[in-house]
Amino acid sequence: MTNDFIFSSESVGEGHPDKVADYISDSVLDACFEQDPSSRVACETLVKSNCVFLAGEITTSAVFDYEKVVRQAIRDIGYVNDDDIFHADKVFITNVLTSQSPDIAQGVDAKSAEGKETAEQGAGDQGIMFGYACDETDELMPAAIMYSHRVNRKLAELRRTEEGSWLRPDCKSQVSVAYKDGKLASITAVVVSTQHTEAVNHAFIQEFVTEKVIKPVLPAELLTEDTQYLINPTGRFVEGGPQGDAGLTGRKIIVDTYGGWGRHGGGAFSGKDPSKVDRSAAYMMRWVAKNIVAAGLASCVELQAAYAIGHPLPVSITLETFETGKVSDEALIEAVKKTFSFKPADIVSQLDLLHPFYRTTTHYGHFGKAELPWEQTNKVEELKNNLA
Repeated sequence: MTNDFIFSSESVGEGHPDKVADYISDSVLDACFEQDPSSRVACETLVKSNCVFLAGEITTSAVFDYEKVVRQAIRDIGYVNDDDIFHADKVFITNVLTSQSPDIAQGVDAKSAEGKETAEQGAGDQGIMFGYACDETDELMPAAIMYSHRVNRKLAELRRTEEGSWLRPDCKSQVSVAYKDGKLASITAVVVSTQHTEAVNHAFIQEFVTEKVIKPVLPAELLTEDTQYLINPTGRFVEGGPQGDAGLTGRKIIVDTYGGWGRHGGGAFSGKDPSKVDRSAAYMMRWVAKNIVAAGLASCVELQAAYAIGHPLPVSITLETFETGKVSDEALIEAVKKTFSFKPADIVSQLDLLHPFYRTTTHYGHFGKAELPWEQTNKVEELKNNLA
């Protein structure tokens, strides 16, 4: 990539069909964890029109009303209006969840089994997981994705007020950021598509979103007279949510991570308990990456880990600082291995992941939220000491 370029990232709001599916799946996960922290959960959701389908595998001692959990998740998002075909109180729910395969369970369980090399807890699947951090924003995240999230957060905030009561839950944003000599220079374009009622016209929506949403949340110094604002560019967005499009768990993995700026592995996050390294190891990689940048050891860093199902150690860990490191990548990866344990069981304990908080991760990305355990910079000093 040249030093002068434009990079774009998108985000989707709480009412986007794929995010509705993610939120339902994470709500089911939390309902299991509220009673049984040892639950094994892989919950997939499909939403379309006035239907919700639950599928996947769950092994838990928790007993709860799945239908009640699904309806409350939809209510939280805001599909409660009389003009919504997809409505919290009116959807039809089909549940085809089954228990986890015993063949997978014996690989994950911390016990010996025929053909298993150790009695330690193993990874819940094979796969590759990435983590990334950079000093471009206060959250140590790439700018384009964080700015896109900000726009959708503001839309959701206004939607829950009288002033924005004409807004509906489905929305998308996209921000294009220009770099000069490799440094953040300006925002060249902002795209927003938001669902709305019949009562408002296009000109009103354009002005409202530009003045009440975009300008208050994006850095004023990056918005120029040349910045292009594309608000509901089709001209109309009344029919939205699962009425307008099908939604599926795990279909917004780039929105969930680094907006395409940092790489992503093959697995999605939502609906999976932390024995699934698709989720927990991706959180782990972000934690490590953020601590490296927070320690001033690099301006940006990307890590990759790879796991084999049933095996308690990663088969590889690699690191790249893109020539921004204050020490060699080789020295840094050795310090990382001294500071952090990458065993699946240790990831769960280090990040304290056996709690029903996963609904808070679903919307506006799984990274960049200060309250989440993998966003803590509590290993900075230890990491520095291990470089000595």
